[in-house]
Amino acid sequence: MAAAPWLTVRQGTAPLLVSIPHTGIDLAGLENRLVSPWLGRRDCDWWIDNLYDFADSLGATVVHTAISRTVIDVNRDPSGASLYPGQATTSLCPTETFDGDPLYLEGEEPGPSEVDDRREKFFVPYHAALQAEADRLRGLHENIVLYDCHSIRSVLPRLFDGTLPVFNLGTNDGSSADPTLQAMITQIMAETGETYVVNGRFKGGWITRHFGQPQDGVHALQMELSNRGYMREPEGKGTPDNWPVPYDAAFAAPIRATLTQILQTAIDWAGR
Repeated sequence: MAAAPWLTVRQGTAPLLVSIPHTGIDLAGLENRLVSPWLGRRDCDWWIDNLYDFADSLGATVVHTAISRTVIDVNRDPSGASLYPGQATTSLCPTETFDGDPLYLEGEEPGPSEVDDRREKFFVPYHAALQAEADRLRGLHENIVLYDCHSIRSVLPRLFDGTLPVFNLGTNDGSSADPTLQAMITQIMAETGETYVVNGRFKGGWITRHFGQPQDGVHALQMELSNRGYMREPEGKGTPDNWPVPYDAAFAAPIRATLTQILQTAIDWAGR
């Protein structure tokens, strides 16, 4: 357990570092400033920590924050610059949901000094933990893989057209990981028979782009899963009555098996 109560680091020795940045539901005392606590948690990557809880058994190192992305998004450029210029996206300290709904009551949005405070309190420690674990693992292995875990609703007209593929692999257009590793993961996705894309709408966020330095032995992958791949996703935005749906291990078992294969493949590749 890391020094901060909201930050968990579970150390392994395999050449795999698993980042879980968006499953947190801790609103850090913002509840009374938001339109509703439920809305502040709606865009959480629901149950991704459950889905990948096998990573420890593979010897992976896992870094996980309990802080909600509504407080601060640790997968955004810390300068506040957009990772997807010209496309709709949320910011470092979002003021609206993926659908464009206001998160804060009028006049309660964070100003520049509060954004700076949140960056120092939550963003910096998360990235320091990732860096420390990447350095530790690089001391053990010539190559390591940083695998960044994400999920999102399958239909979000403000962010993308149509229905998102089940598997969305991002390597910052091939610059954050070795092409052989990317090809191996792509083959696994293709063999599932599910829809998939590589470097489509989601090419990798700040974590993938910042840490992915293949020339230095750190290969970063982002996996964005459509919610329908592992949960009974309702239509539309969801309501407090139907979102999130409970985690169903039996329903998630097929995609979990594929993800296990993907992570083991990453470990085996790096170990070579």
